[in-house]
Amino acid sequence: MTILELNNVCKNFGGLKAIDSVSFGVAQSSIFGLIGPNGAGKTTLFNLITANLKLTSGTICFMGKPIDSKPHKVVCNGIARTFQNIRLFDSSVLENVLVGLHHSLHYSFLEAAFRFGRFFREEQKAYKRALEILDYVKIVDFAHTNARTLSYGQQRKVEIARALACAPKLLLLDEPAAGMNTSETDELASLLHAIRKDFALTLLLIEHDMPFVNRLCEQVVVLDYGKVLFNGTPKEAISNQDVITAYLGIQETSC
Repeated sequence: MTILELNNVCKNFGGLKAIDSVSFGVAQSSIFGLIGPNGAGKTTLFNLITANLKLTSGTICFMGKPIDSKPHKVVCNGIARTFQNIRLFDSSVLENVLVGLHHSLHYSFLEAAFRFGRFFREEQKAYKRALEILDYVKIVDFAHTNARTLSYGQQRKVEIARALACAPKLLLLDEPAAGMNTSETDELASLLHAIRKDFALTLLLIEHDMPFVNRLCEQVVVLDYGKVLFNGTPKEAISNQDVITAYLGIQETSC
């Protein structure tokens, strides 16, 4: 079953075609890679999927239905994401994760304002769930630490925990291994494999670290200048001459 399908997706910024007739599908429960050189349009595509940018033309369907035009509704419908540049609130790790649970709380504005009715029960349930997620990603000991004071790898885990708190069906990860050392990257790969299974998720990730991609992804799409250059397995991608040329500017020459 295809959980995410893009058909002839285009995004123009004035006269610039940032995304040009992109089509591909992501299978449910898969780990799918979106790769390509800098400026290829990968993050722009993520912003289209999450409705942070509006399509110029084409369609994006999630679970068989066109994505909503409002980002908060996209989250409610089951798509969460992390960012290339880590975006954490200047507050505790726990409070950052609680933000991801906000849409699942069931109490009225009046109950929140005057702290009665369902308010305390729902807040307590969210608090417990946030701690469970932090324990899962192995940073529960930092629950009451300011998130911005953590190491880079730990901050990445906070972002992932906050995304998991949204209870997504599809998780978008924008360069999750960027800035990590080898041991952190290995730990992240193991965590993402576990998340896919334990949370019944589909993962779509942007990444430049090809060994990381090879270890995780069953399928990749390579973008170049906003167009699909290649669609296949990671092993096929790294031996494809068009992909090699796009990344390295190296072309085969005949003697």
